[in-house]
Amino acid sequence: MRTEFLPFSRPSITEEEIAQVSEVLRSGWITTGAKNAAFEKAFSEYTGAAGSVALASATAGMHLIFNALDLKAGDEVITPAMTWVSTVNLIVKSGATPIFVDIQRDTLMTNADLIQTKITNKTKAIVPVHFAGASLDLNPLRKLAIENEIPLIEDAAHAVGTSYHDEKIGKNGTAIFSFHPIKNLTTGEGGMFCSDDLDLVEKIRRLKFHGLGVDAFDRQMQGRSPQAEVLEAGFKYNLTDIAATLGISQLQRLDQMNQQREKLAQLYLKKLEEIPEILPLSIPTYPMKHSWHLFIVRLDIEKMQMSRDEFMADLKRENIGTGLHFKAVHLHKFYREQLGFQRGLLPNTEWNSDRICSLPLFPDMTEQDVDDVILAIKRVLKNDSVYFFSNPCF
Repeated sequence: MRTEFLPFSRPSITEEEIAQVSEVLRSGWITTGAKNAAFEKAFSEYTGAAGSVALASATAGMHLIFNALDLKAGDEVITPAMTWVSTVNLIVKSGATPIFVDIQRDTLMTNADLIQTKITNKTKAIVPVHFAGASLDLNPLRKLAIENEIPLIEDAAHAVGTSYHDEKIGKNGTAIFSFHPIKNLTTGEGGMFCSDDLDLVEKIRRLKFHGLGVDAFDRQMQGRSPQAEVLEAGFKYNLTDIAATLGISQLQRLDQMNQQREKLAQLYLKKLEEIPEILPLSIPTYPMKHSWHLFIVRLDIEKMQMSRDEFMADLKRENIGTGLHFKAVHLHKFYREQLGFQRGLLPNTEWNSDRICSLPLFPDMTEQDVDDVILAIKRVLKNDSVYFFSNPCF
């Protein structure tokens, strides 16, 4: 058994990045300023996006786009329940109704055929999710959205560095990225809104900082004009320059870090062929470049004769951390008790929700770490982990 705990994720932060953050702290300008402007420019250049807006979080980006779309009671937003709760929480807070769509069982992603069945004259937005670093099949989704004149908002929280048909996610359409500490690129906390609709980009830029007609940092004045006018009621979702400077450096290393993630993921896939009780996700067959944000498996709990939660607890005793991405939103207490959602609504989502587990995957892991995870899984499945023998009760 490992003597040191292996977390399921850990951010990769270099000494140079720490020094760059320290430099910003000493500069006297630590909130939204020149570093934000540079980060937005670099992100647009990396993805090919027409416009990018740095934000305090991806959740902030989702709140702002729902506000820009003027969601209200009676409106409907189609989204999968296999996602983090923030999107659905914001749909509910806007007064609109979440319309859950099922997923493909082996990719955890929805598609145009599934979404088509959920569209009504009340549908005001479609929010599909790129999952675990894989890309949605975007062309059919875009065609469906255009034909029905419904905005398509890509939840790209898992997809920084992911490509679809040789285009980076974020280049076309509207996408929202997350830079939480477990993501492939981190700013501590943060996010980026990207769109090819430049009018929408400028609206999001206004809304993120009180609705002012200029950004918190005016590129011409090297500061914010004291005469800036509020053009519409907005929020305060700006990113600090402390965070942005880390983002700039992380972006420069992103492809390298993603390559290491892929190397580790391929090693997992090879070694897990020996363990039939563990089912990795399928990789989509359409042209795409996986960024391997997460390495998710599903457990054959019937064959294992243990629950997913017991499996995760046993791995923790082996000093192996795991994650859960995600418990289906409609099965959370609030959504069951307050909105009346129940099991049986989304068969593929619910099947996965009971069985998914995220194994450790981050750039600073080694091949030995992967070997340790595989060995721990085998021990747990054989019910012969060393902690059983060290327990004085036995």
